[in-house]
Amino acid sequence: MKLDLREELKKYFGFSNFKGLQEQVVTSVMEGNNTFVIMPTGSGKSLCYQLPALIKDGIAIVISPLIALMKNQVDSLRGISSNNGIAHVLNSSLSKSEIANVMSDIENGITKLLYMAPESLTREDYIEFLSGQEISFVAIDEAHCISEWGHDFRPEYRNLKNIIAQIVDVPIVGLTATATQKVQEDIIKTLDMKDVKKFKASFNRPNLFYEVRPKTKNINTDLIRFLKGNAGKSGIIYCLSRKKVEEIAKLLEVNNIKVVPYHAGFDAKTRARHQDMFLMEDVEVVVATIAFGMGIDKPDVRFVIHYDISKSLESYYQETGRAGRDGGEGHCLAYYDYKDIEKFEKFLAGKPIAEQEIGSALLQEVVGYAETSMSRRKCLLQYFGETFDEVNGPGAEMDDNTRNPKPKLEAKDDLLLMLEVMRKINEKYKSKELVNTIVGEVNAVLKSHKTDEKNFFGCGRDKNVGHWTALVRQAIMAGFIKKEIEQYGVLKILEKGNNFTEQPYSFMMVKDRVYESNEKIAVTGARDKHAAFDEILVKMLNDLKKSLATKHGVPPYVIFQETSIEDMAMKYPTTINELTSIFGVGEGKAKKYGKPFVELIAKYVQEHEIERPFDFVVKSTGENSGLKLSIIQNTDRKLPLEEIAKSKGLVLDDLIMEMQTIVFSGTKLNIDYHIDEILDEDQQEEIFDYFMEAENNQIKEAMKEFDGAYEEYELKLMRIQFMSKMAN
Repeated sequence: MKLDLREELKKYFGFSNFKGLQEQVVTSVMEGNNTFVIMPTGSGKSLCYQLPALIKDGIAIVISPLIALMKNQVDSLRGISSNNGIAHVLNSSLSKSEIANVMSDIENGITKLLYMAPESLTREDYIEFLSGQEISFVAIDEAHCISEWGHDFRPEYRNLKNIIAQIVDVPIVGLTATATQKVQEDIIKTLDMKDVKKFKASFNRPNLFYEVRPKTKNINTDLIRFLKGNAGKSGIIYCLSRKKVEEIAKLLEVNNIKVVPYHAGFDAKTRARHQDMFLMEDVEVVVATIAFGMGIDKPDVRFVIHYDISKSLESYYQETGRAGRDGGEGHCLAYYDYKDIEKFEKFLAGKPIAEQEIGSALLQEVVGYAETSMSRRKCLLQYFGETFDEVNGPGAEMDDNTRNPKPKLEAKDDLLLMLEVMRKINEKYKSKELVNTIVGEVNAVLKSHKTDEKNFFGCGRDKNVGHWTALVRQAIMAGFIKKEIEQYGVLKILEKGNNFTEQPYSFMMVKDRVYESNEKIAVTGARDKHAAFDEILVKMLNDLKKSLATKHGVPPYVIFQETSIEDMAMKYPTTINELTSIFGVGEGKAKKYGKPFVELIAKYVQEHEIERPFDFVVKSTGENSGLKLSIIQNTDRKLPLEEIAKSKGLVLDDLIMEMQTIVFSGTKLNIDYHIDEILDEDQQEEIFDYFMEAENNQIKEAMKEFDGAYEEYELKLMRIQFMSKMAN
C-alpha cells in the first residue's frame, strides 16, 4: 500500500498540508535519493528530513554546526513524542552516563534522529558504534558551511564525505537557506552526491522591507529613535565585534530598552540564558555578533538591524531572513559606510591570494547592494540567480529605493561603449579593471597587460567611476553581461549584450546612491520619522547664528557647528538643559550661546504645533566622561599627547578626535605647550588667522588653502586651540 505522506505529516506534526517544496523533498528522501535542498529561512527545511527520519526504519544522523540549533530541534521533536529518546544530541558536552543513555536508546530502536557536530563525528569510538547501527540517511544542515565560497565556511565540514563513508553508505541530504550557484556546485562536489535531486525554492521574502541608511555620526540617535518607534516588538541588532555588541547593549539599556548582548566571548550558560530571555520575550532586543541566530526558531522577529554591514550578501540574506518568519512584518535595516568595507579589505590583506580574491569579490557584491538605487529585492535575488519583476513581483514595493525612486537617465551610448571596450580587452577583466580602463585610471593589472597604452584607454573619462560602476552592475542585472564566478568575477558578454550591440535600443539607468560618513538625511518642512531634520528651522537657526557671530566678532561655526544646528532641528530643545543633549553642545556652550536658540525653537514649536521628540533624548552610557576628564587633567599637566594616547590605549588620531569633541562641546582645553613644540609663532598666527576668516572649519578646506604647507594633524590641533580660545 502506498504511503500517504499527508497522513504521516498530520500524524507527527499536526499539519494538513505541506508548505512549498516540502512534499517533493520528503518524497525524494523517502525514495533514497541524494537530495540537495535550498530553501530560505522560515520555509520549513527541517521538516524535510525530520518527517522521513520518523517514518523510515533506522536512525537518521543530522550534522549541524551549532549546539543551540541542535538543542532547539531536539526539544521540538521531543514535544511531538511521548518518548524523549526519539531525538538525541551526541557531543562532548555529555557526561559518560548521558552518552550511555543515548547509545542505549539507539540500540533499542527508540531514537529516530541523532544530532551531531562534525567534530563529534570524527571520534573513533562514535564511528565504531554507529557503524553497527541501522542508518536511514545522513542530513547535513547549514550545508553552506562546506563551501569556502559560503558565508560561514568551516574547514572540518569539507571532510564529511570521508567520515560518513567510514560509517555507512547511505543517501545524503544537504540543506541550506542560502547558496549561490558556485556554493551549490561546491557542496555537491565535496559531498560526492551522485545523481542528486536538487530542490530550490524562491529566495523572495515578500513580507520583508529592505532599507539602507548612511552610517553617520548620529547613528546611535537614529538607532534609538527606530527602536522607540518599534517598542514592544522583537528584534536583532548585528554588530561585527564583541566590543561593539557590549557597547551598543549598554547604550540601549541606559535608554530604557529591554536588551541583552550575545557573543561567543560569553560562557555557555550566559549565552543560553540570554538566548532564552529573547525567546521567552523577557527582553525585546538582542545585540549580537553573527554567532547568534542560526537555527533560532522565533517566528515573530519584527526587525533585523545591521549596525555594521555584512561581509557577504549571503550572510546578509541569512541574517535578515530571521525577521518575519511567520509571514508578518519584517524590517531589515542596514547602516552603511564604505569605511567598513575598507576595514574588511585590510583583514584580507594577510591571507592567501585565492582567499583574498574570494573575499574581495564577496565584498564588492555587498557594496553593490548598499549603493544601488535600483530595487534592493531584485539585487538580492539576482545574486542568488533568481530573476524578479520589480514592478509586479511579490513584495515589489518593499524597499527604500522602490518607495523613493531616483530619476533615470538614458545610457544607451554608454552601454554600447562599455560592451565595445569589453570586446577590445577580450573580456578578461573584472568590474574594477573594466571601469579603470574606461575612465583612464592606471593600476598594476592594466599596466601588466599594457592596456594603458591602447587607444581606447580613458574613452569614457567624461563620466566618473561611480557612473560606470553603476552601469556595470545594472547591465548585469539586466542580463547584458555576467560575472564568471569561477574566475573571481571576470565579466563576460551574454547573448543579450551581443544582440544589443547589433541593434541598440534605449537603456535607462539610475545613478547609485553615494553614502558618505558625513551625509545628512534631509527633507523639506518638518521632521519625518526617519531622523530627518527640519530644513525651515535650520535656516532660521543659521540666520540667528550669523547675527550672533557678527555681534561677538567670531566666525558663525564658532557659535555652533553645522551638525549641532541640524540636531536642534531634529529634536527641538526648548530649555538650556535639553540643549546640552544636542550633538556637540556641552554645558558651557549651552549657557554661553544657548538662550536665544531655545527661545526661537520654543516659539517655532508652538506656532507649528510640532510634537517634540524629547521623550526620546539619547542618554550616554557615561563611559566617555571618564576619558574626557582624564584628557583635560593630563593636558593641564602638560603631558605629551603621545603619552596621553598610549595610557588610554588610543592612537594619536583617536586622541585628537576625542579632544575635538571636548572643545566642540564647549570645554576649554590647553594644548599650547604641544603646539609650541611643532609650530613656530608665525605659523600659529597664520593658521589662527585662517580659521578666524574662514567660512567653515573643515580641515579639507584648510588643507586646500595651505596647499601642503602643513600636516593634517597640525591643522587639527590648531583648530582645537582656536575653538578652545574663541568658542569656549
